[in-house]
Amino acid sequence: MKHSLKITGIILLMFLLTQLIGLFVVNHYSTIKIIQGNLTNVSAPELPFGMETPEIEKPQEFNQIFLSIIIAFIIAISLLFFLMRFKAEFFLKLWFFIVIIIALGISFNSIIPNKIAYSSLIALIIALPLAFIKIYKRSFLIHNLTELFIYPGIAAVFVPILNFYTVIILLLLISVYDMWAVWHSGIMQKMAKYQINKLKVFSGFFIPYLNEKTKAIIKKIKNPKELEKKKVKVNIAILGGGDVIFPIIAAGVMLKTFGFVKIAGHNLPLASLLVILGAIFGLSYLFFFSEKKKFYPAMPFITSGIFLGIALSWIIYSKILGLAINFGFLF
Repeated sequence: MKHSLKITGIILLMFLLTQLIGLFVVNHYSTIKIIQGNLTNVSAPELPFGMETPEIEKPQEFNQIFLSIIIAFIIAISLLFFLMRFKAEFFLKLWFFIVIIIALGISFNSIIPNKIAYSSLIALIIALPLAFIKIYKRSFLIHNLTELFIYPGIAAVFVPILNFYTVIILLLLISVYDMWAVWHSGIMQKMAKYQINKLKVFSGFFIPYLNEKTKAIIKKIKNPKELEKKKVKVNIAILGGGDVIFPIIAAGVMLKTFGFVKIAGHNLPLASLLVILGAIFGLSYLFFFSEKKKFYPAMPFITSGIFLGIALSWIIYSKILGLAINFGFLF
């Protein structure tokens, strides 16, 4: 196991909380509701800050939008490395600052009751100081707290423009890229070190901790001045933002594809929950079987778990519940 059971449990718990928050946020902005296989269109709040979701009339349009997403992703990664190469920390921090404000605003806006006037403005006012502290003032608590809401906000933008097939391809491409970036080129390690050491910001969960050996050494030191001079090694448990957001997007797409089923009188997003559980299973496998001082790409393991969740969803919906699965427009 790469980290202690306690630290691993904390990361998995934060991962789970973010997925559930993401499911809530995505559903809040969704105009498609499916209950027991019956599709209905409902009125739902639009994304705030002028971020209109394009209306997709034909299934083929998903492919065109997906291609645009891939191109945008390549451009964003290239721009990120360009700014890193020229040590443009000011612009990188500003970039992160703006994205975080918008993402937090989208998530917070989903929590504020619709009846309240200027809800998006209120969400923005709440997001602004949190984003500022996160980027320009180091706070371990604020960093991880905001991470719980950043990725749900981003996912709410992408879920409406993806369908079943495109999200499958996206997960496969991201997994291959993750393996190449970690095991072959080492880009992921360089990006993480640059963010932590230069930007003082990390896009993902970040938990510093002391191992038992270091704790024992500190306990033996009674003089505070001697402790200040002592070099203490701090271990870091991290989980990249991409490893968190893509499962939310997959669960969101499953939500608008399979919808809800009535179980014990309650409408539950069963397929989405199975995808989330599958993602947690894949991530747990990685954490429990990974070795110390080694880097691993998380997405291949998470994607494998997601695919397992999708397979279980199809079996339960079609074979057990007897619901007809329509591989039409929604897919």
